[in-house]
Amino acid sequence: MTELDLQEYSHSLLLEVQADAEAEGTTTPEAFTRRVLEDLEQAGVVANTFTAYHKTHGHEVHGYGVSDSGDTLDLFITDFHLNPLDSKLGKADTETRFRRLLTFVRRCGEGFGQEVGESFDAYDMCAAVGKSLTEVNRIRLFLLSNRVGTWTDVSANELDGIPVTHEVWDLARLHRHATSGVLGEPIVVSFDPPLPCVSAPSNEPDHSVVLAVIPGRVLAELYAEYDTRLLELNVRSFLQVRGGVNKGIRQTALEHPGKFLAYNNGITATASQVEFLKDADGQPTHISRVHGIQVVNGGQTTASLHYVMFRDRKDLSQVSVQMKLTEVSPDQLTEIVPKISRYSNTQNRVTLVDFSSNHEYHVRFQQITRSLWAPAKDGSGKETHWFYERARGQYTDGLANARTPAQQRRFRDLNPTSQKFSKSDLAKYVHSWHQLPYWVSRGAQKNFNEFMARIDEAQPRVDVLYCQRVIAMAILFKAVDRIAASHGAGSHKSMVTTYTVARLTLATEKRVDLDRIWREQAVSTTLEDAIDDLCPRVMHVVTHPRDGAHVGEWAKKAACWDAVSRVRWAVPPTLEAELLDHPLDEVVAADDEASSAARGEVTLVSPEEWYAIERWAKETRNLEPWQRQLAYSVGRKLELGQGVPDTQVAQALHVRNEAHRLGFRLAS
Repeated sequence: MTELDLQEYSHSLLLEVQADAEAEGTTTPEAFTRRVLEDLEQAGVVANTFTAYHKTHGHEVHGYGVSDSGDTLDLFITDFHLNPLDSKLGKADTETRFRRLLTFVRRCGEGFGQEVGESFDAYDMCAAVGKSLTEVNRIRLFLLSNRVGTWTDVSANELDGIPVTHEVWDLARLHRHATSGVLGEPIVVSFDPPLPCVSAPSNEPDHSVVLAVIPGRVLAELYAEYDTRLLELNVRSFLQVRGGVNKGIRQTALEHPGKFLAYNNGITATASQVEFLKDADGQPTHISRVHGIQVVNGGQTTASLHYVMFRDRKDLSQVSVQMKLTEVSPDQLTEIVPKISRYSNTQNRVTLVDFSSNHEYHVRFQQITRSLWAPAKDGSGKETHWFYERARGQYTDGLANARTPAQQRRFRDLNPTSQKFSKSDLAKYVHSWHQLPYWVSRGAQKNFNEFMARIDEAQPRVDVLYCQRVIAMAILFKAVDRIAASHGAGSHKSMVTTYTVARLTLATEKRVDLDRIWREQAVSTTLEDAIDDLCPRVMHVVTHPRDGAHVGEWAKKAACWDAVSRVRWAVPPTLEAELLDHPLDEVVAADDEASSAARGEVTLVSPEEWYAIERWAKETRNLEPWQRQLAYSVGRKLELGQGVPDTQVAQALHVRNEAHRLGFRLAS
C-alpha cells in the first residue's frame, strides 16, 4: 500500500461519506459510523449493530452491538475528520477515546440509562448495554477513524471481571479491508501443543488435505474470540439451540463428552497456509500454525460447543472433534472453497453468501446495470449509471483505474456515489418492497442470507426491466429515508424506513408505479406527501415496543410488522389517481418456467403435511405466526382443489424448507 493509494482511498471515502450524509440527512460522523459498521457486519466482525450518539462529561459513544450468541457486547466511538491526512491519530487521543467509551459502559451498568429520557436516541442503547452487562462474557471497544493511527496496540483490561479488548479501525486498516478482496482480516491460529495430523497424498497443485483431531475446548475458544468471522465461508448463521442438529450436538457434549468424536461428523476447514512439524522424511506429523483458517462445514458443531462451554459452563476437556483441513492456494479460494463447503455439507443446507458475488443472479445484475443509463434528472440532461458493487471494492477499483484527475471526475460524474449500492443494499430495497421489514431490521448480513435463500428458491429473470424496477425501489427507499430523518427518527431511522416502505406497498397493493419512478429518477410530489403522512404513524408503532423490549429487538420480530400492518392509514385520493390499475406483482418473481416448477413442487406436498407443519410450529414455536398461518392456508387450498397464488408459492416452499431445517419430520 503506497501513500498515493491511501490518499486516493481517503479522498474517495470522504466523498462517499459526505454523499451518504447529504442523502440521509445526517451528520458526516454518523454516516461514517454507519458505513463502517455495515462493512464490519458483512465481514462477520460484529453483528446486530445500532448507531446512537451520546456525549456528556466524561463519556462518549456512537453505537453498540451484541453478538448473535449474546456473549459479546461491542461499543463504538468515532473519530471523523474532514481533513483526515492533516493529522495522525496518536496514542494519547486513542487512549482518551477508549477511556471515554469504557466510562459510558460503566455508567450504564450503574443505571445511567434511567437518567436518559425515552425521547432520546441513546435511551434504548443505554438500556440494552446495561442489560447486556449481566449476560456477556466479553466487551469489545472499537475506535473507528478516517485518520491514520500511530498507536493501535492498546492493552486489554477488565470491567467488573468481564474481559475488555480494544480494536482500532483506522484509515489504513479500513483501506486494507476494502481492497483485500476478502471480507475480513485472515485469522491466524497457533496450536500449543501442535495437533497430530495425517497427511493425505495428493498430486493436485492447488490444494492439499490433512486430517486431525482438535480439542473441543480449542474450537469453542476460537469461536469465542473470532465469532462468525471463523465461519465467513460457511455462511450458515448459528441457529441457537432450536434445531434438531444443535440439540443433538449439545446433548452429546453435555451427557456423553467422551463419545463426541464417535457421534459427531466433525468439521471441514480451509486455510491459505498451514505450518507443520515434520519427521525425518519430511512428512507432516503435527499442525503448529494455520493462516486464514475458516470452518466451511461444521459451523453448528463449532457454535454449539461454544454455547456449552460459555453458556452451560461445562468442561469440554473430554470432547474431541475430527477436522479435515484443506490448504488452498489463495488464487483458488473463490473456486475451490464453495465446492468444499457444498459437497461436504451433510447436515443443514448451506447458502454460499460470502461467495455469492459469483452467483449468476449478481453477475447478471452487474452486467446489465453497467450498461444501463439512468434518465437525466432535474433538467441536467446528463445520464448516469447506478453503480452496483457485486464484489467489495469495485467502485474504489474503478476510481483507481481512472488515472488522471479529469478521468476520475468523469468517473464520479457518470457513477455518483449517491447511486452506488451493494448486495446488502439491494436485499434491503427488495425485502422492504416485499413487506419483509423484520428481516431488514435483523441486520445486513442476516437479511442478505434470507434474500439469497429466496432467490435460490425462486430464481428471478434478471433483465433490463427487472433492474430498472429494483433501482426504482432504491429511489423509493431513499426518499422514505429522507422523510424519516425529517420526522426525527434518529438512530431508529433505518427501521422506520423499511417499515414505512413495507406499509406503503401493503396499502397500495404494490401498485406504486416503479416504471415512472425509474423514468423520473424520483418519487412524485404526491407520493412524497403521502409518505410524509404515513411515516410518523409507522414510527410511533416501531419506536413503542410491546412487552418492554427495546426498539432494535422489537423491529426484528414479525409481531412488529403485524402491528405496523394494522396502522390505520388510507391511500389518499390524490395518490390513488397515480397508482397502477394492477399490482406490479412479484417484481422479483421467478420466470414462467421456474414459477411453474415452484407451483408444481408446492402441489406435490400433501395437505396433511402442510397441516402437520402448522401443528408442529404451534407446539414448538419454531416458526413465526404468519408462517404457521401460511402452512395451514396452503394445505386448505390444496385440500379444496384450489390453486395456490403465485405470491405465496415461494414463501410456502421457504416455510416448508425452514420447518425441515429446524427438525420437523412428517410421521409415517
